[in-house]
Amino acid sequence: MPWLDETFGIGELARLTGVPVRTIRFYCDEGIVDSVRSTGGHRRFDRAAVERLELVRRLRGLGLGLTAVRQVLVGERSLAEVVAAERASLDVRLAELAWRRACLRAVEEAAPADRAARLGLLAAVENGAAAREALIGFWRRTIVAPVSAEMFDAFVAIAVPEPTADPTPSQVVAFAELFALAGDRDLTRLLLAMARTNAELIADEGELLAGIGEACALAEPLVRAGEPPRAGPALDRFVAAHASARRTRDTPRFRGRLLSWVAADRDPRMRRYWRLVVEAGAAPVTIGATHMWLTDSLQLSAGRG
Repeated sequence: MPWLDETFGIGELARLTGVPVRTIRFYCDEGIVDSVRSTGGHRRFDRAAVERLELVRRLRGLGLGLTAVRQVLVGERSLAEVVAAERASLDVRLAELAWRRACLRAVEEAAPADRAARLGLLAAVENGAAAREALIGFWRRTIVAPVSAEMFDAFVAIAVPEPTADPTPSQVVAFAELFALAGDRDLTRLLLAMARTNAELIADEGELLAGIGEACALAEPLVRAGEPPRAGPALDRFVAAHASARRTRDTPRFRGRLLSWVAADRDPRMRRYWRLVVEAGAAPVTIGATHMWLTDSLQLSAGRG
């Protein structure tokens, strides 16, 4: 092409690239596109400026900001890096919009008499990620026994639901209600009191949690099948885990005392918590549901059903 060895005025550059003259001037002032001045003081551009402006136009067309564009041009970041970062940022914004849309639908779908309360509930939660962080903080405050970071993370993975990218109205309501429970100071005090009492009695928290996990695994198929709470191997393993951690034996008297030690776990608000975890998108049978089934079985076993 004859223009490759030439320099161009700003009008010609605009024609070649499809970028308005005013925008080219702005890019020049920002140091994004280089130019030289003619003897008459006019901006002149070479072939490199044409190619550079083409790249700028394409990057801007993808929505990249000037900072990212400049970083690519000067070699601070690769094209792949800035595109990946922009895509991740867009994912976040889309998730925020999806959350807001689901909240609006949740208010819209509520009965007229319930809309104000529903609005207040949802307005308290910024988004699903904020709700999840609040729930993690709730459990971090109420678990006083020393547990490893790995053990805590494993518990969070089953006790705190992950927000979906495109939640339903019922899911955002469930997250909002979980958020409200996490802020219930009376519930936090109740769980803390139980945790502190048990911490004084339990010799090995890791051993206890492992035993409870085994008991929950035994109870899971029963819960999944809709079986009512009852005595059996799952309950026996649950009680044995508590008895071993307290360096004692499984006796009727111990079962009666154990029922009082786990009373906070059977609080109606905790039952509600585990139901909401499912509604928010977790598996139909959570460890909370199996643990609740075991404590209900313990109540029957202790003769207090």
